[in-house]
Amino acid sequence: MRNAFADEITQIAKSDPSVVLLSGDIGNRLFDKYKESNPDRFVNCGVAEANMIAMGSGLAMSGMKQVAYTIASFLIYRAFEQIRVDLSYHDAAVLLVGVGGGLSYASNGSTHHTLEDIALMRSLPNMQVICAGDPLEVRAATKAFFKDPKPTYLRIGKKGESPVHEKELDDFEVGKSICLKRGQSVALLATGNLLPNCSSVSDELEERGISSSLYSFHTVKPLEKECLEEIFECHKYVITVEEHGKLGGFGSAVAEWLAMQRKPKAKLLTLGTPDEFLLYTGNQEEARKICRLDKAGLLEQIMDFIGPA
Repeated sequence: MRNAFADEITQIAKSDPSVVLLSGDIGNRLFDKYKESNPDRFVNCGVAEANMIAMGSGLAMSGMKQVAYTIASFLIYRAFEQIRVDLSYHDAAVLLVGVGGGLSYASNGSTHHTLEDIALMRSLPNMQVICAGDPLEVRAATKAFFKDPKPTYLRIGKKGESPVHEKELDDFEVGKSICLKRGQSVALLATGNLLPNCSSVSDELEERGISSSLYSFHTVKPLEKECLEEIFECHKYVITVEEHGKLGGFGSAVAEWLAMQRKPKAKLLTLGTPDEFLLYTGNQEEARKICRLDKAGLLEQIMDFIGPA
């Protein structure tokens, strides 16, 4: 996903001289092509994330189109006060790109896990929250920001994520989910980098005789309530899946909406990481297995929820 973002922002900056890219001491090689084309519009802010946000907000309010990029855990947790006061409060149109969302940096331990960021960012007034599900969603979300700049948190994975979409998402809209597959019984609602896993799970459910729909809810805020109404009307079970804690994330957003509905027809299950620090250090797939977010773990939880076909 990070390569997709680097390529897309390089292409956009070539034709838009107001684009400025700030980096929190990472991505120097990743952005080589960007720097070749736009040497005066790349600033390595160093390990000073709070200053990076303050700088980006000021430039945005001065008419520049601002992007701030670094590891998601450092971007959100270290600089949250500046994001709240300097950026959201002033409605400054900055694109915050958090690379390595969720368990992408699992091998670096709990300090690098990003499992509370969605909860924090969706709590801020004026802030949009987008969690890209594959490289094509990264490209589409980046383009969408520059078409209508607003304070936005774009949460992306790291590298090696499998593509789910087969072609460019020309009709991508912030706040509009993407239906990848329609079924009758189970609706899988994925946000972020677990979308490929959910696609595999949906295929497995079909093999077991369970008709399933698959949606990419790339936008957690604003949440597409009209689509949720249709989903809960047309399915028996709705399951949200995210590489984020169960408290405050995408599943919580859907549950909050559901609590306001009078007679929902479908039952809701929210799947995410447990409410505890993951002390095991290993790669992302190993961490997902421990959290039951790998394919086998997701299927087990889903089958326990819906019962035999």
